[in-house]
Amino acid sequence: MARTQWQERAAGALMGALVGEALAVGPHWYYDLDALRAAFGPWISDYAAPKPGHYHHGLKAGESSQAGLLLELTMRSLADCGRYDEADFCQRLDRDFFPLIDGTPNHGPGGYTSQSMRETWRLRVGLGKPWGQVAGWADTTEAAERVLAIAVRNARDPLALARDASSNTALTQQDASVAAMTTAYALALGQLVQGARFDSQISERLMALVRDGKLPFHSVTRPDGDGVPDGPERPRQAGQFPSPDALIGMGYIAGAALDAGVRIEPAWKVSQVYGMPCAVYHQFPAVYHLAARFADDFESAVLHAVNGGGQNQARAMLTGALVGAMVGVQGIPERFISGLDRHEERLQLARRIAAQSEAA
Repeated sequence: MARTQWQERAAGALMGALVGEALAVGPHWYYDLDALRAAFGPWISDYAAPKPGHYHHGLKAGESSQAGLLLELTMRSLADCGRYDEADFCQRLDRDFFPLIDGTPNHGPGGYTSQSMRETWRLRVGLGKPWGQVAGWADTTEAAERVLAIAVRNARDPLALARDASSNTALTQQDASVAAMTTAYALALGQLVQGARFDSQISERLMALVRDGKLPFHSVTRPDGDGVPDGPERPRQAGQFPSPDALIGMGYIAGAALDAGVRIEPAWKVSQVYGMPCAVYHQFPAVYHLAARFADDFESAVLHAVNGGGQNQARAMLTGALVGAMVGVQGIPERFISGLDRHEERLQLARRIAAQSEAA
């Protein structure tokens, strides 16, 4: 069966995320760049095993941490159900993931459990609270690292994409700004699966959908020019985000990345410009910069994300999804595909979701 460009882009996004995440497993969370270079050399160019005593120690080069495993869990739910089924997703967490962790940071598969998953485990398992009452206040990209699969699956229907991505995010993260920025990232990825570029026009594409009432963000003023803001005085649908800035900001970042008068050299220093920590307001801007600058060069995009240090795993994972969607799975270097743990199984899974995405 011939695969279409749509399917190549969709599979590229999913494999790009898995590859980016695994590339950073070894050199993850080095905030001292001199220590990073001393451990892995002047330029990290491939998978590497974690050093003894550091995060994820015990994993082999090409294996995934929990971020990659949770993305894969989400992908399996989507592939088996043919769509996003929240009950199935939650059941998989209860059955296949939570019994393997204990609510402490360094326990379970993949070598580290994120703050938001620890909080959710404590409320769900430790206190027995139901789903819908177990989200925490972590401001990280943890949800984005899995809802990117939902974005690929629902790329043809942005409203369904926003609904399902925001709903899945709310299972573990309850901060409204985190939810808005996570959903905005997912919507941008959906546009790339459709064939768009990540450039200064990405915001206008998304805001056009907002003005048409096809996304749960408001547009500040009405398109008919009456000047009346869509503020709190106007009733909103459930789950509607109060500000479109998460959509608007990415276009400015992309435009700056492509402006010859605005340069970050070398590009890995994007982590120092936008910040090396884990929070969404550090991670997404760096991801957007790298995706715009290296839209046709997957290797450069993810390796600059990795070599920037700090929370390079999320940076490389989210960048890998965006650029993977633009170059397609065929644009990801073969050594990255073949070096990824269980790459054939994961590629088959990615292609199942890609086929469902196109047929939706």
